[in-house]
Amino acid sequence: MNPDALRGHMDALLLSVLEREPLHGYAIIEALQERSGGALNVPTGTVYPALRRLERIGYLSSEWATVGGRKRRTYRLTDSGRKQLQGERSAWREFASVIGGVLRAESTAVG
Repeated sequence: MNPDALRGHMDALLLSVLEREPLHGYAIIEALQERSGGALNVPTGTVYPALRRLERIGYLSSEWATVGGRKRRTYRLTDSGRKQLQGERSAWREFASVIGGVLRAESTAVG
């Protein structure tokens, strides 16, 4: 998938993945790939800065945990993040409807 196609949608994707359960960074990347049927292969250099930004604005919280002897930061959706995700979903439905209307093939030929 073209990385430019994700521009402007990364926040919604990350919030959506974290809606189910708290996850550490690499597990978030794996969840994006799994939920997209392998179409999304988002680099860590894109995901981690976005997670830190979402935490700074209050949509995520995080905590350090040691798993299998390794320290990992686990991210969790906040109440504010849940509200933001609802807004992102609404905006996406509107966007998809408008773009779909434009791209839909005409049922009758002009000419």
